[in-house]
Amino acid sequence: MQTVLTEPSRQTPVLGEYEVIVLGGGPAGIAAAVTAARAGRSTLLIERHGFLGGMGTAAGVTNFCGLHANVHGNIRQVVHGVAADLLARIAALGGLNAPHSLFGKTVAQSYDTPAYKIAADDLLVSAGAQVLFHVLAVGAVMDGPSRVRALLVETKSGRRALLGRSFIDCSGDGDLAAWAGAPFEKGDGHGHMLYPSTMFRLNGIDPQRAGKAWEVIPGLMLEAEAAGRYRFPRKTPIVRPQKSGIEWRVNLTQLANAQGDAMDGTDVQELSDAEMLGRRQIASVAGFLKEVPGFENSYVVDIAPQVGIRETRRVHGRYILTESDVLECASFDDTVGVNGWPLELHLKGDVEFRWPKIPQSRGFNHLPYRMTVPLGLDNLWVAGRCASMTHEAQSAARVTGACFVMGQAAGAAADLAQTADCAAADIDIPSLQTRLESGGAYLGRSW
Repeated sequence: MQTVLTEPSRQTPVLGEYEVIVLGGGPAGIAAAVTAARAGRSTLLIERHGFLGGMGTAAGVTNFCGLHANVHGNIRQVVHGVAADLLARIAALGGLNAPHSLFGKTVAQSYDTPAYKIAADDLLVSAGAQVLFHVLAVGAVMDGPSRVRALLVETKSGRRALLGRSFIDCSGDGDLAAWAGAPFEKGDGHGHMLYPSTMFRLNGIDPQRAGKAWEVIPGLMLEAEAAGRYRFPRKTPIVRPQKSGIEWRVNLTQLANAQGDAMDGTDVQELSDAEMLGRRQIASVAGFLKEVPGFENSYVVDIAPQVGIRETRRVHGRYILTESDVLECASFDDTVGVNGWPLELHLKGDVEFRWPKIPQSRGFNHLPYRMTVPLGLDNLWVAGRCASMTHEAQSAARVTGACFVMGQAAGAAADLAQTADCAAADIDIPSLQTRLESGGAYLGRSW
């Protein structure tokens, strides 16, 4: 079989030229694009789906994690800035739940997906950013070894080039950084990544009879497995109500390849296999949930448009956030915000949480600016789950709160770098921190 095909050379039309180009419309990309546009930079955000929100909408997460931290026993919101602007818009649409307790140690906050999509659109437009949907990034053109000149994309209008001065990779997979030559790694050093899941939502639940069903479901799962009626892909179910009460979100799948390892979201075959495996698991899990009191008449109202990917490439930056940084609540002079979420390791067959000492510790670690700056590149930042972290640290700082923090920092840094005509690594950190705080961000320097 022929393994290589030589394509003819081509002249690629330039779709536009911008001061800041953001790849990916998840929380990191939203925050980056809003921040850069508010600074007056011509800003383009490109997204492969037809809506914003990243894993929060495309993968059906419907839950903000990491906005809060347990600070010496008191749960406080520690992520503000652009995140707060987005939450306010979701709340105005009636789509935001009050925070709910998790393990008695922290809280998460659920939302309705349609409200998130509408609110994100409004936020980007009001900031003056341009958005292009249904655009798939496919490559980079370099202007020397350390500068990106253009992002190559495929669109319904054909292949195009986007020229830029600054680029922010919020793709989740570190696509642009990898194409530009940044070093990266996957997994825990032995090839094991965090397992993906396929999220779904149930409707038709009786909220009075269901009550606190999340407290009884684990025991019912054990009984069903012991009787040989069901086998579950993982322990530690997450089954929680949406704002309406008759609709609940379910996170109870785990997607492994034939070798039992996590499906690789950058491998087209494994990603395709994961989509079908997730739906097969959902059919079984949804059948089991009908046995739960209050769920007898439940039905699957929605399966997420795509598999929920937790980890692929992690780009090497000027600092690599570590497990001990998270658990010991590390401080950094170049802090751009904080992460208050624990380690959340989706391991084979289960989920393992590792927490800082609660309530003895302040419950959050600083996120250093350096983790957003890839090695060897002058005009590219990475923000979100592909930023510079170890496998363990990424299990914490990949969640929504930290992604908002990194995105807002990258957007502000891109503006400062252009003003000073300097590389990403050389911007003035105090100026960046002042800019972030003026934009409502909390840097964790006092509590």
